[in-house]
Amino acid sequence: MILPENAPFRIGDWRIDPALDEISCDGRTIKLEPRTMCVLVCLARRAGEVVSVDDLLDAVWKDVVVTQYSVYQAVAALRRSFGDDPKAPTYIDNVPRRGYRLLAPVAVPATSPPAEAAAEPALAERSTTVLIPAHAQSGTVGMIRATVPASWSLKQGVLVAVALVIFGTAAAYLAIGKLRISKSAVSSPTVAASPTPTAFSPPAHSIAVLPFVNMSGDKEQEYFSDGLTEELLNSLAEIDGLQVAARTSAFSFKGKDADIGTIARKLNVGAVLEGSVRRSAHTIRITVQLINAVTGFHLWSKTYDRDLGDVLRLQTEIATSVASALKVTLLGDVAAKVELGGTHNPAAFDAYLRGAKAVSSIRDTEDLPAAIAAYTEAIRLDPHYALALAARSIALSGVAQEAEPAAAAREGFDKAQADARQALALAPDLAQGHLALAYVSEDTLDFTQAGEAYERALALAPGNAEVSRRSGRFAALIGHFDAGVAATRRAVVLDPLARGSHVALGEALYAARRYQEAVAAFAEVISLDPDFKATYGERGLAYYGLGDLKSARASCETKPDHWVSQWCLAVIYDKLGRHADAEAVLAKLTAAFGDAPAYQDATIYAQWGNRAQALEWLETALRLRDSGLEYLKTDPLLDPLRKEARFKAIERELKFPESIPQA
Repeated sequence: MILPENAPFRIGDWRIDPALDEISCDGRTIKLEPRTMCVLVCLARRAGEVVSVDDLLDAVWKDVVVTQYSVYQAVAALRRSFGDDPKAPTYIDNVPRRGYRLLAPVAVPATSPPAEAAAEPALAERSTTVLIPAHAQSGTVGMIRATVPASWSLKQGVLVAVALVIFGTAAAYLAIGKLRISKSAVSSPTVAASPTPTAFSPPAHSIAVLPFVNMSGDKEQEYFSDGLTEELLNSLAEIDGLQVAARTSAFSFKGKDADIGTIARKLNVGAVLEGSVRRSAHTIRITVQLINAVTGFHLWSKTYDRDLGDVLRLQTEIATSVASALKVTLLGDVAAKVELGGTHNPAAFDAYLRGAKAVSSIRDTEDLPAAIAAYTEAIRLDPHYALALAARSIALSGVAQEAEPAAAAREGFDKAQADARQALALAPDLAQGHLALAYVSEDTLDFTQAGEAYERALALAPGNAEVSRRSGRFAALIGHFDAGVAATRRAVVLDPLARGSHVALGEALYAARRYQEAVAAFAEVISLDPDFKATYGERGLAYYGLGDLKSARASCETKPDHWVSQWCLAVIYDKLGRHADAEAVLAKLTAAFGDAPAYQDATIYAQWGNRAQALEWLETALRLRDSGLEYLKTDPLLDPLRKEARFKAIERELKFPESIPQA
């Protein structure tokens, strides 16, 4: 539709005044940001058509490089102003993976008619052009156009337009005579008032880093933009006094139609950093902008052009600029923290990012070899790349956990430990190196070394969600409940949309016998990921701790084929008097896994009251170096055995530490 430049027009019941950046209705005037008004004008000019996000970016932000989140934010502001419900829109519709479409009719004043037309019938009076999206009436995409007297209400004009489509021109003119009612008889449509937003008061100096947009023109380069985003996120997390939302939560909004305000509220952050990456053979251009998530205004933006070998220094530069914009006092040498363990070799960095991408997208340990191969390439290109060594160590531990036979598992754990120690030899203060050592130590039942490594990692990286998650869970499992629960709650704050954070909190609360809270934590996991089967069994055991056998059975029977659910059901059925069913479930578990769940078998027999059999299975677990033994010290299911001499001997053999990581 042709709109007069900067002249007022109407959308539905709203008067739009582009020159003043204002919209008004029923005596209420709302001021829009200039670019938000431009988005509205673009949609109005193509009313009824789908306008892509790229088209809006080109039209409104042609002079700057921004991401799709700028469009999402503008559309969200328009919806709030119109009082529009995104789930049942009457003004702006979101067409998934295509763009946005203006639904409401657009009306513009027509030019004054020539003098000789004054004597013509009423239909030739000074008039208004009305457009209504055809799909609103007929389900098809297109526009209905009608010209009606200016004295008519907008509702009358819409009725004429509908009549033209449904009845045809002649019948429409007959309908016009019947529809021409007085303006006073037409009630104005009710305009929904914008809901009063709840007060949003995020923590001071809190920030989320959204996935940078890949502007390289090659989708295969997305691993680079994602990886660079994560590296920058980790760099910001190194700054004391800055709370940074972790990767899992921040990346959960990738490709989704969510405005900055919604993202900020879900992550509970006061600022959002977004940007784009354009990579060529030897150079890189990064454009970043920092947005105040409470006000929606930009705080700072900049474009960087660098050689690929300068990426480490670039991370430092951006991180310090963001901290300054957020008025965070920088303590110590920020560059030393950000660049610790990194590389100046562009090819090694590229290989490392490919490994990180493989890890972030894995579904099970069978996919880990691809990550290990990429990390190995990075280490070959730069043998001093401590971060790559730490990352490969963690991946090797993941593979070794599932390795068969036992000799293959031992070999995998030995390699993982060697990588972790090499990483720390190169960078003693690298938190990821200590985390890698904690991983392999915990898996190999060296709990003293695991405790020390977690403690050091937490001291070096208190803002790292993974460190808080793993160290807190470990602390709770060895009996240090307050520290464990505090650290896992901190992980939830840092990574609120990551199921792993809530799983760790649930396990810490369960170990502390805080069953009701554990049930709530596991319920949050299920709400985030209903297909994560293990949690139904874990929640069932928490209900069992409460003595709520009905809820325990219902939870465990939700995913009955998963081994955790079978473990849970073997306990629950026996307590319900269904002994044959309990034995059948245990037989099914044994048939599928053999001796592998030796620890779980011990807990089942302990709850059945068969202490001798339970102790035999615990001794088998110790012989097999079953990683489940890390639960032994605090597991409520083993309480019937704790006074047994054989149990105490196993506990001594495991050498649980006294010193633990402090939250």
